[in-house]
Amino acid sequence: MPNTKAGVAATGTGVRSRPRAVLPALCATQITSWGVLYYAFPVLNPAITHDTGWPARLTTAAFSAALIVSAAVGIYVGRVLDHRGPRAVMTAGSVLGPLSLLIVAAAPNLAVFTAGWLIAGAAMAATFYPPAFAALTRWWTPDHIRALTIVTLAGGLASTVFAPLTAVLADHYSWRTTYAVLAAILAALTIPTHALALRAPWPPASDASPHRPAAAPDPAEHSRAFWMLAATFTLSAFAMYAVVITLVPLFLERGYTTTQAALALGLGGAGQTLGRTLYAALARHTGTVTRTATLVGLGGLTTTAFVLVPGPYPLLVVLSVLAGIVRGNLTLLQATAVTDRWGTAHYGRLSGLLGAPAHAAAALAPFAGTLIAGPLGGYPTLFAVLAALSAAAAITAIGTRPKAREA
Repeated sequence: MPNTKAGVAATGTGVRSRPRAVLPALCATQITSWGVLYYAFPVLNPAITHDTGWPARLTTAAFSAALIVSAAVGIYVGRVLDHRGPRAVMTAGSVLGPLSLLIVAAAPNLAVFTAGWLIAGAAMAATFYPPAFAALTRWWTPDHIRALTIVTLAGGLASTVFAPLTAVLADHYSWRTTYAVLAAILAALTIPTHALALRAPWPPASDASPHRPAAAPDPAEHSRAFWMLAATFTLSAFAMYAVVITLVPLFLERGYTTTQAALALGLGGAGQTLGRTLYAALARHTGTVTRTATLVGLGGLTTTAFVLVPGPYPLLVVLSVLAGIVRGNLTLLQATAVTDRWGTAHYGRLSGLLGAPAHAAAALAPFAGTLIAGPLGGYPTLFAVLAALSAAAAITAIGTRPKAREA
């Protein structure tokens, strides 16, 4: 058991000081960053299109472009994190985020609006889960799963806090003023928090994972296991995010009301939070590769169930909750995938490379899923295709065991 007396923990690199302010600080900034940069947009987009006349598909495309930029910039951010730690990166992102939203709020045309979101994408890369995960993994190993679980539980509250807050602001102010107010909140809560709470020395990392000695060589990003893992997460992310976005249309196509569909989706979000609380126990009792293939496969099974089960409504709600539980576990599975296989030494760089295609797939999934549902003949057929993608991801997961060690 790690020695946590006086804030000191034993880790794979020896005994190091564990900065106590980091975890609560990152919980607060994840709620704020996700809430303002991500969850405010779907609330405000109808007002944006109504006020400006810009097509909803183009404003949504600008937001999706931000997510793709975030995936690409995340590769560079990961390299910086490995060498310098999270303070400079996350503080810079906290400055860039409010500035990008002020550009969005003041945009006189769609081109400037899109430019603002592209800048916001860089801010997302520097403030969302990946850099927070890198910080907690380095400072908290080998107890990092508990820390990651806590911060993702906090991050799950972002929509709960900021979607209603954004709606209240939008009821009293224009969408432009609302974004300006949210930008001020983002700056006030995240800039000083990241600058002050992340000052602890960045400890040296170990190449050791919990299952492999440090001396075991493994050029990770050039290995078959790494790219099989990237394929697994990319296929799974596309399927998962397409399911989330198209679940409401699936319910509507089957004759349920918008309220019923929204309730099922919301309870799925509650299931996601529950799932995150279960991951630590799952990690203790399963191997890395087995856990990866099982969780991805379960995602495919829940998607298949939506194809095969048209009702009754309570059963569909149960399926939505189960799908949410799987999604919650998948978030932590991705956060721990690098450490479990290759240790913490290059966590930022490897996570950035691993996450880039998955994040891009997640950004494209809502648009692509809606686009192909029609040619496929409806949402049930779309869900069948998405289930097949998850099944393919579960198969590629079998090949994610690095050589020269047991997962």
